[in-house]
Amino acid sequence: MSLAEEKVRAREQWGQDPCGAEYDREHELGTREFFDAIERHRYTDYAPWMPRVMEFEKFRGARLLEVGCGIGTDLLQFARNGARCVGIDLTPRSVEITRHRFNLYGTKGDFMISDGEHLPFRKESFDVVYSNGVLHHTPNTAGAIREVHRVLRPGGVAKVMLYHRNSLNYWIEIVLRRGLLGAEFLRGRSAEEIMSRVIEHSDHGARPLVKVYSRREARDLFSQFQTVTIQVEQLTRTELRFLSPLISDYMLNRLRKTIGWNVIVTAIK
Repeated sequence: MSLAEEKVRAREQWGQDPCGAEYDREHELGTREFFDAIERHRYTDYAPWMPRVMEFEKFRGARLLEVGCGIGTDLLQFARNGARCVGIDLTPRSVEITRHRFNLYGTKGDFMISDGEHLPFRKESFDVVYSNGVLHHTPNTAGAIREVHRVLRPGGVAKVMLYHRNSLNYWIEIVLRRGLLGAEFLRGRSAEEIMSRVIEHSDHGARPLVKVYSRREARDLFSQFQTVTIQVEQLTRTELRFLSPLISDYMLNRLRKTIGWNVIVTAIK
C-alpha cells in the first residue's frame, strides 16, 4: 500500500506502541493477564461511562465493523454481546494482536489490514460501523466518514469518537500550558503540531497527525446521515489538577458532558 506521510507516521506509532498497552507494564503483552488488566483500566478507571455510551450490549446479531480496531479491546466487547465483528486497522501489528486476542478468548471475528479512507467492502455491507479515537488521525476525515456511510445499510448506525476542540484538555493543556506558557507557539508550532507531540503515548516519537472537532464541526461531518446525535464525555479529576478537591462528583459529571475530551457521534443512515 502506498501511504501518505501522516498514515506512515500513524502506522509507526501504533506498530511500536500498541494503543492502550502502556496501561499495563506488569504483564507480558499478549497474555490473558495483560488483556484483562487493559480492559479493567479502560472501563473501570479511565472511562467507566464507555460501555453505556458505546452500547456494547445493543447490537446482538448485527454485522459490525470497527475502523481502527487497535488491540481489539472495544471490538471484543461487541463480540461478547453477540455482534458479528469485523476489525480493520492500518497497522499490521494491531491486526495481529486483535486476532490473537480473539483466539485467546475463544471469540469469533474477521480481521484485515485496511485504510479507513478506502474501505474494502461493498456498499450496505454492515449494520453498524464503530470507530473510537481513530478518524481524527487520518488526513481525509470527511472522506473516511463518507466511506462509513457507504458501507452502512439504510437504517444502520455509525458510532464514532473524535477529539473535542472545546475541551478542558485542548484549551488548558495544549493551548494555555504548552502553547502559551510553554512558548511552543513562539517556536512556531501550531496547536496541531503540539498535539502530535504529546497527545498519543509514544516511546519512539512517531508524531501522528491529531485533529480536534467542535460539536458543530462533528455534526457537519455527518451531514449526509438522516439523524445525528452528539455527546461529550471523558474528564478525569487528574485533568482538574488543583481544582479537583473543590469539584463535587455531581459537578464533575456535568463538566464531563460539556468540556470532556471526547465527542461521540451516533448517526443513523
